[in-house]
Amino acid sequence: MHLPTEIEVERRNRIRLLLASYAYEFKSETFLTDQEFDKLALKIQPEIETGHEVCDEFFKNKFHPSTGQWIHDFPELDKLANLYKNLTLTNY
Repeated sequence: MHLPTEIEVERRNRIRLLLASYAYEFKSETFLTDQEFDKLALKIQPEIETGHEVCDEFFKNKFHPSTGQWIHDFPELDKLANLYKNLTLTNY
């Protein structure tokens, strides 16, 4: 059985948090409760480099776990919007 590496866990957490924040801020939808969102946000470790330079830089300099407003500054909102759309389409 493969245990996920620290980088894999961080990538997964960031993607989930990005999608949750995007859904809430831009689509008025939620798939995490406020408590789940806060708990996940506190797990984010901005100092970990995941290999995605844009995302790594964003989480180091713009992310703050106390709010989801940072999503408005995410430099790849178009890619995030496409991912969100594709994921929601596959769930219906």
